[in-house]
Amino acid sequence: MPLSEEELRLLEQMERALVEEDPKFASTLRGTTMRRAARRRAILAGLGFAVGVAVLMGGAISGYWQIGIVGFVIMLGAATVGLGALRGQRVSGAPEASMSAHPSGFRVVEGGRTKRRTSRRGSDSGFMDTLRARWRRRRDERGY
Repeated sequence: MPLSEEELRLLEQMERALVEEDPKFASTLRGTTMRRAARRRAILAGLGFAVGVAVLMGGAISGYWQIGIVGFVIMLGAATVGLGALRGQRVSGAPEASMSAHPSGFRVVEGGRTKRRTSRRGSDSGFMDTLRARWRRRRDERGY
């Protein structure tokens, strides 16, 4: 069932307010600019990796091991940036089949995102609770 004109107008107002209030979040909901930036970083990282290989080989051929180390560090840095970009692209680029699009460009992911832990102490898993319970029980049994 399509939305009425009043509902479309209210939805557009809410979208504009969201963009004005938090443009980064709105960009994340759209998903296009974040994916494009991640793709660009991945391509540049690939080029950097190729440059690192060339510098590494140049150092190996010339016999200057310092140049080879610099090439390896360039390769390592480029690989780190590239993997981070690909991981970010995979997280922000959810499968298209599970997304519903709106003409405004916003997409709603059905089911939402999975929760990500921000700190180890912030949320305890069941495993850690079990270990703490065992520790307390042993401490109580020994009378400490």
